[in-house]
Amino acid sequence: MRVSVVDAGSNTVRLVIADVEGGVPLPVHTVKWKLRLSEQVGADGTIAEEAVERLVKAVAEAGDTALRWSASGPLAFATAVVRGAPNRAEVLERVASGTGIRMCTLPGETEAELTFLAARRWLGWKAGPLALLDIGGGSLEVAFGRGRLPDFAASLPLGANRLTREYLGVQDPPGARELKELRRRIRHELRDVAARIRWEAPRTVAVSSRTFQQLARLCGAAPGRFGPFEPRVLLRRDLREAVGALAARPAAERARLPGISAPRAAQSLAGAVVGHTALELMGLRRAVVCPWAIREGILLRYVEDGADWWTRTTGACLTAPPSSAVSLRSVAGPSA
Repeated sequence: MRVSVVDAGSNTVRLVIADVEGGVPLPVHTVKWKLRLSEQVGADGTIAEEAVERLVKAVAEAGDTALRWSASGPLAFATAVVRGAPNRAEVLERVASGTGIRMCTLPGETEAELTFLAARRWLGWKAGPLALLDIGGGSLEVAFGRGRLPDFAASLPLGANRLTREYLGVQDPPGARELKELRRRIRHELRDVAARIRWEAPRTVAVSSRTFQQLARLCGAAPGRFGPFEPRVLLRRDLREAVGALAARPAAERARLPGISAPRAAQSLAGAVVGHTALELMGLRRAVVCPWAIREGILLRYVEDGADWWTRTTGACLTAPPSSAVSLRSVAGPSA
C-alpha cells in the first residue's frame, strides 16, 4: 500500500509518499514548497490572502503528485501557523474547495503524541522510558511515555519562528537584554512541563524536527548525506556553545555555519535557546536526534489503527475552535 502525507508548516508545505507494507513507512518520493506562511500573517495571526492562494496551489500540486505516484490520500494537515490563525476555518475551506483535499489542524498535544510514536518506533523498546522534544515554527511539543503512545503530552507556544518575531526582531544580532527576556519567557512557559519530565527521569531523550537536526549538525553531528541510520546525538553543553556562536552573528551570517540553512538562519538562535533551556530545566544532558517525526507518526497510526483513525481525528479537529494557547494533556497519570 502506498500512502501520502502533506503538511503545511511555518516555512514549507511538504509531501511525503511512502510504501507501508509490513507496517514500516518507507519513503519513495518527497517534495516541498517554500511558502514561509509565518512571514505572511498579520499582527493578530491572520493569514494573508496571497498566502492562502499560494497554500491552495501547493496543496493542489501535492495532490496531483500523489496521484501520479499511485498513492492514496494525501493525509493533509497544517501546524501552528494555521491552527492559531483567526481565519483558520476560511483557510481550510479554501483548501478543500480549491483542491478537493480535506486539510485539518491537529491539536498540539496530538502532534506531540504522533511524533512520540514515530520516535518510539524508530528507537525501539530498548529506549525505555522516553521523552520527546520537537521544536516547530510556532510551538514546542513535549511528550513522555513508557509505551507505544505517551503518558503525557504538551504543546507550548515556544516555536522558533514565533519567538524570533516576538523577541529577536529589533536588533541584529540581538543584545544581552533581548536574550535574557527570551530565556525568561521560555523558563516561565516550561516550568511545569519541565518539572514533570524531571520527575519521570527518562532513560532516553529524543529530539526531532528540522530545527534540532540543524542544531545537531552545528554541534558536530554527521551531515545529512550520511543517511538516516547514522547515529546522531546532541549534548547540552555543545548546544550552549552553539547559542553563543549564533548570538554573536547577524542572521545573514549564521547560514555560513555548519548545518544552518539560509531559510532558517534567522530563527536558529531562538531554536537553540529553546532547546538548551528545555534540556537544562529538565535536567537532561544528552539527546538522540530522531529522523522520524509527525509525518511518520501519522503514517504509522494510519497503518496500525486503520483509515478510520484518520477520519475520526480530522473530523474532531475540523470542528474544534482555533487556539494558540498552551495545550497540555496527561494521557495517564504518573506511574507508581
